[in-house]
Amino acid sequence: MLIETPTIRPGTPEPAATPAADATPTPASAAPARRRHDDAPDTAALFGRLAALEDGPERDAVRDELVTAWLPMAHRIAGRFRDRGESIEDLRQVAALGLVKAIDRFDPGRGAFESYAVPTITGEVKRHFRDRMWALRVPRRVQELRNKVRVARRELTQSPGSPEPSVAAIAAHTGLSEEDVNAGMEALESFSTLSLDAELSAGDDGYSLADTLGAADASYDVVIDRESAKEGLRRLPERERAILYMRFFEDMTQSRIADRLGISQMHVSRLISRSCARVRDEALGQRAGRRPGGRRTTA
Repeated sequence: MLIETPTIRPGTPEPAATPAADATPTPASAAPARRRHDDAPDTAALFGRLAALEDGPERDAVRDELVTAWLPMAHRIAGRFRDRGESIEDLRQVAALGLVKAIDRFDPGRGAFESYAVPTITGEVKRHFRDRMWALRVPRRVQELRNKVRVARRELTQSPGSPEPSVAAIAAHTGLSEEDVNAGMEALESFSTLSLDAELSAGDDGYSLADTLGAADASYDVVIDRESAKEGLRRLPERERAILYMRFFEDMTQSRIADRLGISQMHVSRLISRSCARVRDEALGQRAGRRPGGRRTTA
């Protein structure tokens, strides 16, 4: 936790404390010590120069000096996120980018730089994990559940020999519902994906994830066409329906159909052509006469 302390500008003497008349002196050892990180240098003078300079080589040099001075702090913040699937070198690069943004946006008149830079750099690293590291995109709420579940599992297994906590135990520890805990645990698996070529079982007869996926079905269009033609076929006269059945389902030639019905082969050909055209026109008209919501238009 960072404690914001008043910044004393260089060259300005500290105001002398005026004790009250009835105040009781306290020993110096009783005053709370100011905690400051070793990687938090005093750069108030540099920030003052940076704010007064126009864009140019001199300002760029001061900016680079500030980046160099505060880079160890950015590396320390990046180290908090190690062992989460990203290399420490990449995390340091992201943290350095956040440091540059903090330097460019910082107003020296609004407090200590460290108090502004730490959340800026931390937010940049967290944004990197959110936008770049998730193999599957999940809602932010689920990402937050994942973080709570991950922290709870780590806290519940700190003691050596502790068993893997149950969903109920994690829910009691975090105050979440079991449904939210399950969603967070599923999100833990969404951080990285499994290759389609990965074996799902051990041994020589193992199969891959790709083997469990269905192939594209090329018969959907046929099903749609058949369903569209059913209504038109029902409206045909019985003889025309019989001719179409013998021709397309029993694979009979036009000559055999003509012999069975006692008509000419030419007449069978005309009946087939006329019946197919009628069914096709009715099916196309039926599709054109439907709205996107599935209701028919009325004239």
